[in-house]
Amino acid sequence: MRLLTRARLQAGRAPRAKRTADFDQAVAEFFMRLALEEAAKGLGRTSPNPAVGVVLVKSGRIIARGYHRRAGTAHAEVVALESAGSKARGADLYTTLEPCDHYGRTPPCSQAILDAGVRRVISASSDPNPKVNGKGISRLRRAGVEVLTGVLVEEADRLNRPFFKAMTTGLPYVSLKAAVTLDGKLATATGDSRWVTGEQARAWVHRLRDQVDVILVGANTARRDNPQLTTRLPGGEGKDPVRVVVDSRLRLPATLTVFTQRSPARTVVATLEDPAGRKAKRFLAAGVDVWQLPEKKDQVDLEALMRRLAKEGLNHVLVEGGAEMYGSFLREELADELLLFVAPKLIGGEGLSWSGSLGVKQMARALTVSALSYEQVGEDLLLRARLPGSR
Repeated sequence: MRLLTRARLQAGRAPRAKRTADFDQAVAEFFMRLALEEAAKGLGRTSPNPAVGVVLVKSGRIIARGYHRRAGTAHAEVVALESAGSKARGADLYTTLEPCDHYGRTPPCSQAILDAGVRRVISASSDPNPKVNGKGISRLRRAGVEVLTGVLVEEADRLNRPFFKAMTTGLPYVSLKAAVTLDGKLATATGDSRWVTGEQARAWVHRLRDQVDVILVGANTARRDNPQLTTRLPGGEGKDPVRVVVDSRLRLPATLTVFTQRSPARTVVATLEDPAGRKAKRFLAAGVDVWQLPEKKDQVDLEALMRRLAKEGLNHVLVEGGAEMYGSFLREELADELLLFVAPKLIGGEGLSWSGSLGVKQMARALTVSALSYEQVGEDLLLRARLPGSR
């Protein structure tokens, strides 16, 4: 399919293409990309639900769009159908995820589609939720609605990796984000790390924070950097993720910024200590949740913490330090994705390594990443990779 101009995308007009059996792959992909753009608007706001986008098309023109804004509100299909009203009868509905067929906090989308008189449904991803898992498509087909599946499925699956992983494994999708120098150092020997990367890279990270459910750091990072762990976008826009600090023995002062900075999002300290004990009282007094978790080698069991987060409906965790925390997630294969910013700077051998100890003594046992890609972000380079154990 040839490239489309921005004007044609904004106008919502499909490219001219030969049709076969009243369906053309290029046309379907054109409208599905617009549906994916709609879905992306809900990233970071829909958990524990997936991000879903819908485009309604009639006579080659878009008559309505919709996306799922947050859990408990109308699903994308219903938003688009209500916007279209009676025009939806006889239209084609493009959805990034198969329609649901069960009553939850909202009625089933499959029934809404039937009630609206939609003639055809084109979907991308399949929903692994056992309450859905093909049931919506089956209902539509039984009622005589034509259903086509798998259009731009890879792009749609990528958009909802956190939801799919949480649904199939009970664990959240974990992204490790680090900023390092060209020689792989997280900070100088004194612990100074402000700033490794440039302004554009830091702005990119704040846009990422806006799309995740949780931002997590270890106790050493909280003490050394005293971060806010909030989302700071131009104009005060953006959503703060839940802030989690792993402090196994509750040794941090409750006066750190992460515990005192006001935010609409919760702040959690994950620990081995009793939440009713003396050490926990100062955190509770500051409005911080104290979670007592199982122990693993005298530290908080990170897998248990991840399962607790998934049970709380938090599907995407962003780990932002420090080296010991990165090393633990890598050793235990709990992380899915590496986001490594590399700055054009050199510190030398005295600097602090970003990854912590991995226990690798032979090159043959080195951790190997996959799907490596890169992009320029201002003066820095962003390396992306899938990590061992990613699901």
